[in-house]
Amino acid sequence: MLSFYKLLGLFLCLSAVTEAQVTATLQLNKSQYVAGEPVVAVISVTNHAGRELVFQGDGRRDWLEIFVRNNRGNPVNTRARNPFGAMRIAAGQTLAREVDLSQLFLLHEAGNFNVSAVVRTLGNNEIHSNTNRVIFNINPGRVYWSQKAGVPNRPRETREFRVLQHTGGQRSQLYAQVMEDKTGMPLRTFALGDALSLRRPSVTLDRNQRMHVIFLSTPVMWVHYVIDIDGNVVNRDIHQRGAQGDPRLVTLPDGTVQVSNSVPYDPAAAARARARIRNISERPDVVYR
Repeated sequence: MLSFYKLLGLFLCLSAVTEAQVTATLQLNKSQYVAGEPVVAVISVTNHAGRELVFQGDGRRDWLEIFVRNNRGNPVNTRARNPFGAMRIAAGQTLAREVDLSQLFLLHEAGNFNVSAVVRTLGNNEIHSNTNRVIFNINPGRVYWSQKAGVPNRPRETREFRVLQHTGGQRSQLYAQVMEDKTGMPLRTFALGDALSLRRPSVTLDRNQRMHVIFLSTPVMWVHYVIDIDGNVVNRDIHQRGAQGDPRLVTLPDGTVQVSNSVPYDPAAAARARARIRNISERPDVVYR
């Protein structure tokens, strides 16, 4: 009979072989997030088995298992179970699956976290691979502006609009956030863009319970967003300074909101102007005798 240690060594050897047939890596789209915004992970799987592999769940287990832990090493509570669709990988091929961790785990609180995953083929000859571990941070952001509003045609529901400021590295960014008032959970959070501190952003609601935000994005460009009660972007346009000063939001007597004292920026016209300048510069030099 084989001794316990020989059996253990054989098991570890077989495990190493099955794991070597597949390699898996995990990447995040960035390392710092504002609470509530999507935390997008990309899991890439390479098939070294020399034959086609099919990754799919069996009803009890998923072929992709993701682990998120806080800085104390405790697992983060799951938000929902989302079975991953099957993935078929030909021999030598690499395929990737994109996953929004904020939809699967309760990541609405600030802190430091790490994520890793394991991929496996299920069945008698299971092949598996563990990914690398990636560290990321969630920041609550600083609330610059907030306003509660009722949901049209849903009298018992209320939401809270927020504009958040977050400074990461050298840049200061603005975020839009819509909260569910009952649960206090973010319904949607997303970046509006870099905001220069030379001017304060302006925010207001219109009669249709839509949030308008305008802010200075470059020394000469102002960005205007319109966001509805569910956190969807209704409109985004760019303005330049008008004759009477900076662009500003104006609420009319009927409750509509518009941008005044601005020159709407037309990117197509700007591209045509740049093309004309380039064409002139490309003309050959003329030598007069």
